[in-house]
Amino acid sequence: MLESFKRFFSGRSVERDLTEVSEWARRRGHDFKRARGDAGFVIDGVLDGKPWRIEWGPPHRGYIEGHELRLRMKLDLASDVQMLLLSRPLMDALERQTFEEFTDNVQTQIGTKTPEEMRWLVMFPKVNLGNLKVLRDHFGAAASDPVAGLAWIEGPLANMLERAANGFLRDAPPFVLMTLRGRVYLRMQLVAPDSSVISDALAVFETAVAQALRAGGGVADPSTGWGPDASTAWQSLRPDSPGAVHKKR
Repeated sequence: MLESFKRFFSGRSVERDLTEVSEWARRRGHDFKRARGDAGFVIDGVLDGKPWRIEWGPPHRGYIEGHELRLRMKLDLASDVQMLLLSRPLMDALERQTFEEFTDNVQTQIGTKTPEEMRWLVMFPKVNLGNLKVLRDHFGAAASDPVAGLAWIEGPLANMLERAANGFLRDAPPFVLMTLRGRVYLRMQLVAPDSSVISDALAVFETAVAQALRAGGGVADPSTGWGPDASTAWQSLRPDSPGAVHKKR
């Protein structure tokens, strides 16, 4: 936990103007909270009456540099609905890293401390994106059930991702969409906060949520999803402590 706080509070020497982002959030009726110092911010919103969360701050993944944009929403998906989509350069890099770490060191088992993104690339079959000609050049995917994974991606989400590849993802930053423990997650490298990028990422995320419900047969969870079982990869602000950063246990 201490190391997580150190990472979250590091790199605060440069003052950032978050006015534009906070105004964007409030115009849309979202709740904006700035982290103490210059660690980042949290935005809480709703989709079809159910909550989602955006965070921007120091990265929680080694493959992301600078700052990281993170989105999540809790859904009533089966725990075995495990689907992953990554930007193609990131997928290639993680596969190389996994191979080097677990073959050069003669390790035969991937530890639980290894990020799911890396473990799933080894554990799960790839999703065949061969018929999605534009998408396959920019992204790769894996899933516990490749049929469900393809059903998640094809159609509206594929269309959104194709537009993103020519828009806010045109420089191919590290980008991940995944379903894990009944939640949908998006994380990407975003060095400086930009409301237009956040807005576009949110549109992709909301489409991923809708498609996950269709592919996984679930419904949006009426609870906040920020309870004690929430992923420890996420930082949050407690509603009763504006401006204070807390680590979820």
